[in-house]
Amino acid sequence: MVLKAFFPTCCASADSGLLVGRWLPGQSSAVILAVVHFPFIPIQVKQLLAQVQKASQVQVAVLGTWCHRQQEPEESLGNFLEGLGAIFSHDPWLQICRERGTRLWSCKATYRQMSTTPDMPTEDQVMLIFYDQRKLLLSWLHPPPVPPACQIGDSTASTRGLADIFDTVARSEVLFRNDQFDEGPVRLSHWQSEGVEASVLVELAKQASGPVCLLLASLLSLVSAASACRLWKLWPLSFIRSKLSTCEQLQHRLKHLSLIFSTEKAQSPMQLMRKANMLVSVLLDVALGLLLLSWLHSNNRIGQLANALVPVADRVAEELQHLLQWLMGAPAGLKMNRALDQVLGRFFLYHIHLWISYIHLMSPFIEHILWHVGLSACLGLTVALSIFSDIIALLTFHIYCFYVYGARLYCLKIYGLSSLWRLFRGKKWNVLRQRVDSCSYDLDQLFIGTLLFTVLVFLLPTTALYYLVFTLLRLLVITVQGLIHLLVDLINSLPLFSLGLRLCRPYRLADWCEVQSSGKGGRQAPPPPEQEPKCLASQINPLPYNHVVHTYRLPSCGCHPKHSWGTLCRKLFFGELIYPWRQREDKQD
Repeated sequence: MVLKAFFPTCCASADSGLLVGRWLPGQSSAVILAVVHFPFIPIQVKQLLAQVQKASQVQVAVLGTWCHRQQEPEESLGNFLEGLGAIFSHDPWLQICRERGTRLWSCKATYRQMSTTPDMPTEDQVMLIFYDQRKLLLSWLHPPPVPPACQIGDSTASTRGLADIFDTVARSEVLFRNDQFDEGPVRLSHWQSEGVEASVLVELAKQASGPVCLLLASLLSLVSAASACRLWKLWPLSFIRSKLSTCEQLQHRLKHLSLIFSTEKAQSPMQLMRKANMLVSVLLDVALGLLLLSWLHSNNRIGQLANALVPVADRVAEELQHLLQWLMGAPAGLKMNRALDQVLGRFFLYHIHLWISYIHLMSPFIEHILWHVGLSACLGLTVALSIFSDIIALLTFHIYCFYVYGARLYCLKIYGLSSLWRLFRGKKWNVLRQRVDSCSYDLDQLFIGTLLFTVLVFLLPTTALYYLVFTLLRLLVITVQGLIHLLVDLINSLPLFSLGLRLCRPYRLADWCEVQSSGKGGRQAPPPPEQEPKCLASQINPLPYNHVVHTYRLPSCGCHPKHSWGTLCRKLFFGELIYPWRQREDKQD
């Protein structure tokens, strides 16, 4: 049988001593974590391992001996190391040795309890797999559904084996806190034996983050309590709050800030990564908002925008008037109903006149409004974009009214024609059973139905033309608002910290751990017993960028419902409103 021993590369040049690690019996593998050096007292080593087991809940034990003959030329050292197996009993007992003056390794595993003769223990071949302890400790495994070069049936076992190795190194972090500067009784070699990695600025930030988070959490709780006041639940305020994108975005950012400055510790790496992604998203949002604010307040750009807004509104109103006058004539040579065409045209022209009067009435205050709106950019670019979307909705409110009028009139005629068409076939719609049933009509009902059907058919082209024009204008406004909301959702949901971590430290997000030979890539069969042991190297394959985005994508605030293309086309054909102010809810008995 071939045993696998995962050996840290940081211990390849360490002095001789004992191998400390964890034995995985279900996988016939040994994960070596550190090397205990001489001199030591066996009882002190056992006490240290007991403390590590209690703190990490990992069965850490002495797995064997490590002999670096390049630094220890004495021949009696090997016999001494073999004698330690009687003090630290473990089956199998690993013996890993690095030859003097060469780069050759010798590895073997002995079983004393399974041997029939105690003087001649059985031996097994050992396959050495080197791994970077620092990268493996700092990484987080994301196993794929079916790992590469594995069958589907073996995917679960392989993934579980890798997860056990990653989990062993991660939970044994308490063992890596001792370095060469400690005055403890046991001297270890591991990835931090030269000195614990730390930063003065990071430690100061950790000490100051506690009071700062507590203060900000208290302030955010007050803001949340104020936003949950019953005053905001009254009808006009609740209606406006539910329809404005700015209120939705502010509420979304308030949830993010409450989670970021929460004093509760993250329970899993996923929660920690989510907090980091939210923090980077908020910081980038505020930075972009401050850049927009500085651009608006430089060179009097707010005044320029205010001076250009009223002429643009007048130009849009003028184009709409020309469009309505074209529709009131003979558009594209079509024969329209003259009376209905004039009524609808004058009705919409009157609305445009009211809108122009409203714009000119608000023109003296537009610059002050834009100045205060520009200040909101300090809350973030997403807040400024949400306000811009609400301004577009207010400036195009007359287009929305035209669309609602045309859609309601068109929908009324479509449903009227469908109902009268059922009358001709001797059927009716059963409201209670929600189905079409047969029905007998008398002569007067059929006569009136014929007259109404004829009137609706001849008036339908005029209504359909107005509905088509104003629907296209409404779709244009929705497209602009949709692009703005798409940009807002991109800033809110994009996991920027995870993408930066994948770019700068790809080993932190591990997708799979691949074992390769030093000469050729890929997995190879173990060598015969008469040859020297096989030495392989493990390589962490990072998670692909699309998986990073899919795994760590933050939830976004959708201000509008999402319809499929089929649902959208059906709504347009039957005249149902798309993205109205008040959504239609499904009623249940």
